[in-house]
Amino acid sequence: MERTQPDPVDEGLRVLLTQPTYAAQVLIVAARMLTMDPDAPMSGRAGAMAMEIATDTVLATLPEAVREDSIGRARRVLPDLSGITRSEAALRLRAVAQELG
Repeated sequence: MERTQPDPVDEGLRVLLTQPTYAAQVLIVAARMLTMDPDAPMSGRAGAMAMEIATDTVLATLPEAVREDSIGRARRVLPDLSGITRSEAALRLRAVAQELG
């Protein structure tokens, strides 16, 4: 007899494997924050604020070990964002988020 409903375990694994990692989610949210003022020049303060909001948004409910690991992974892949606009910085953050998976 053939199944008509997907196996719940298989469905759970499919969802888990297709979602971005927590580190990638942090970078995606930070990019989203930067696009709120896309033509403004990128600054260290803007980047720090975007990352802080993103980590609070994505990681607040997770265990400390997961938060620290995810923040470390996101920070290790941060590209140079100096001398560009916030919209360009957002594009670069999305690109490295995609590489993280």
